[in-house]
Amino acid sequence: MQRKENNFNQRKIAKFILKKGETSKQEIASELGLSMPTVLQNVKELVQNGLVIETGKYESTGGRKAAVLSIAEQFRTAVGIDITANHISYVLMDLCGKVIAKKRMKSVFANDSAYYQSVADNLETFLRDIDADRKKILGVGFSLPGIINKHDNVLVRSHVLKQNHMNLKPFSQRIPFPVSYENDANSALFAETHHIDTDMIYLSLSNSVGGAIYLNGKIFEGNHRRSAEFGHMIVEFNGKSCYCGKKGCADAYCSATVLLKYADSLEDFFECLQDGDTEIQTAWDNYLDHLAVLITNLRMAFDCDIMLGGYVGGYLKQYMPELSCKAVQYNMFENDTLYLKNCTYEREASAIGATMYFFDSYLNSL
Repeated sequence: MQRKENNFNQRKIAKFILKKGETSKQEIASELGLSMPTVLQNVKELVQNGLVIETGKYESTGGRKAAVLSIAEQFRTAVGIDITANHISYVLMDLCGKVIAKKRMKSVFANDSAYYQSVADNLETFLRDIDADRKKILGVGFSLPGIINKHDNVLVRSHVLKQNHMNLKPFSQRIPFPVSYENDANSALFAETHHIDTDMIYLSLSNSVGGAIYLNGKIFEGNHRRSAEFGHMIVEFNGKSCYCGKKGCADAYCSATVLLKYADSLEDFFECLQDGDTEIQTAWDNYLDHLAVLITNLRMAFDCDIMLGGYVGGYLKQYMPELSCKAVQYNMFENDTLYLKNCTYEREASAIGATMYFFDSYLNSL
C-alpha cells in the first residue's frame, strides 16, 4: 500500500514539475498539499531515476537556498508522424515538450505497401541523420485526418485521404517501436494542452475544417467518435455545395482550399494580401465573414476559449483585430473576443501532439 501511494505521489510530482518547467520542493508541497517529508523522499527517488534534475538555486529569502527542480531534457523522447494527402512530417520530441528535430517532405499518400515502406524508411533516415538515441524513444505516434478506431487500428473514414475502413497495421508492422494512432485535429490540440489548462475548442482551418473539444482535461469524442465536425456546421443557408452533399457548410467557406483558388500557396496568398491585391482582399474579407459566423456559433454553444489552428490558423495572428470586429457583430453578449487564441504551433502541431500519448503513458507508469 505504501509503495502504491509513493508511486501515485511521484506521478503527481513529476507532472507538476513538467507543467511548471521549474519549481522547488517547497512549492511542490504547498501546491499539491503534500508533507515536506513526502516531497523530499519522492523527489529524491525521481532524481535518482534521472527524470528530475537540479538546475540551480533560487535566491535566498533568509535561509538556505532552495534547489531549482526541472525535468531532465531528452530523458525520454518520442516520434510524431503526421500523414496528409501530399506531405509527411516527422518530429522528435522530448518529455519537456521541446522539439529536438523536425522534417517535412513531399509525399503523395497511397494505400499501398510502397507508401507504407517509404514512411518507415524515411523514419529510419530521419533518426539516423539526427543521430537520435533509439534507446530513449518511447514510441511513434501517427496523426491522420479522419475518424480513427484506435482499438482496432482502423481509419474508419477520411475525406482528405479518400479512404474508408483502412487498416493501419501495415504502418506499425514496419516500425520497430510501439505505435499509436490519433486524429490530426485531436493531435494538434494535444500539442497545445502543454501550454493550457482550461477548457478549449480547437478549430482546425486546413484543407478541410475540423477541430477538437477539450473539456475537463480530456478530449470529448462523442458517442460515435464524430464530435467536433465543425466543418459541417451551416454558415450560409442554401449556400455553396460541400463535399458531404449539403449546402452552406463551413468547410466550403473556411477551408484553406478556399484561399488556394486565388494563389498557388497560402504563403503566396498572404503575400498578395499584404501587397494590396484587390481580388485577394475581397476573398479574404469574405473568408473572415464566414469564419466569424462559425466562431460565434462555437462560442455560443460551448462558452469557452477557441483556439485557431491549422494551415490558415498559423497566419491569423496579425489579422485578429479584423476578425474580432466581425465576430463581435454577431455576439450580443460580449463586446470583445478575448476568448480567441492563436495556436502556438503551426505546421508541426499534429505531429507534435501525436507524441503525447507516449509521454502520458510513461508518466502514468511511474
